[in-house]
Amino acid sequence: MLSKLFKALSRSRGGISHALSNLLLKGPSVNELDKLEETLLETDMGYDTVEVITNIVSRYPGKDLKNTIRDQLIEILPFQAELKIDKKPCVIPIVGVNGSGKTTSAAKLAHMYMETGSDVTLVAADTYRAAAVDQLKIWSDRVGCRLICNENSGEPTSVLFDGLESADAHGSDIVLVDTAGRLHTSSNLMSELEKMYRVMDNRFSQFSVNPLIALDACIGQNSLVQAKEFHQQHPLNGAILTKLDGTARGGIVFPLFRELGIPVKFIGVGESLEDLALFDPKAYVDSLLGIENKLSDNER
Repeated sequence: MLSKLFKALSRSRGGISHALSNLLLKGPSVNELDKLEETLLETDMGYDTVEVITNIVSRYPGKDLKNTIRDQLIEILPFQAELKIDKKPCVIPIVGVNGSGKTTSAAKLAHMYMETGSDVTLVAADTYRAAAVDQLKIWSDRVGCRLICNENSGEPTSVLFDGLESADAHGSDIVLVDTAGRLHTSSNLMSELEKMYRVMDNRFSQFSVNPLIALDACIGQNSLVQAKEFHQQHPLNGAILTKLDGTARGGIVFPLFRELGIPVKFIGVGESLEDLALFDPKAYVDSLLGIENKLSDNER
C-alpha cells in the first residue's frame, strides 16, 4: 500500500519537491518563499498549514529542511487511524455528495472488516440510483457479506430500518449503509438523512452510530464546505478521502482536521477491493514530501 500511496501523491509531491529544491538552491528569498507558498496552497493544505511550513523555511533553511517540515506536519495531523471499533454492534452510514465514491467505499470497508473476522451487513439505502444497488450486489458477492436491499422501495429510511432489523437478528457486528448522494444545499434530502439518523438513534439504540463522509480528493477546498454541513447535521466520525490517485490536491487532510476536527480515517488509491487503506499520517507525509530515507525503492 505504501507503493500505491507514493504513486497516488505524485502530482502533489512533484510541485512541493520542485519548490523546495529551488529554495534550497537559491536561498529563502522573498520571491522563492512566495513561489513555495503558492505551490503549497495549490495542494489545498490550507493557509494555516502553509504558514507553518513557510515559517519553518524562513528559520531553518538547510539540508534537514524536509525532515523538520515532516515532523511539524505529522504533529498537525491526528494519530494513526485504527480499524478497531470500541462499541459493537455499530452502524456506519456513509454520506456525501453524488460521485464521491460512497458505494465503492462501502464495499471496500466491508472487505476490510470481513478480513478482521467481523460479521458485516451491507445496506443499500440509495434508493434514487438504481445502479447503486446493482453495484453493491456485485461487490457484496465479491466480498462475501450479506446485502439488504429493496428495489421496490423508494424510501431509504424504510430500507435502513429493514437492514438494521435484519442485522440485529443476524447478530452482525458492523452495518455499512450506502446512502444516496445529496448536495449539502438540498434541504429535502438533508432532512431525509436527518430522519435516517433519528431511526438509528431512537429505534436501534443498541447500535453505536459512526458516520463517515466520502470526499472526492479532486475537489479540494470544496470538500471543506461539504464536510462542514454534514458535520453540523450529525457529528462525523471521520472521512474517507477517495480518488487520491487522480489529484494534485493531496493537502486537504490538513484543513479537514485543523479547521473542522474531522480526521481522515481511510484513503482510496485505486479501484480494487484492496485499494482502501487506514490513514497513516507518517506514511502520508513521507509520501507527500518524498522523504528518501523513509521510503525505500521497494516501497515506491
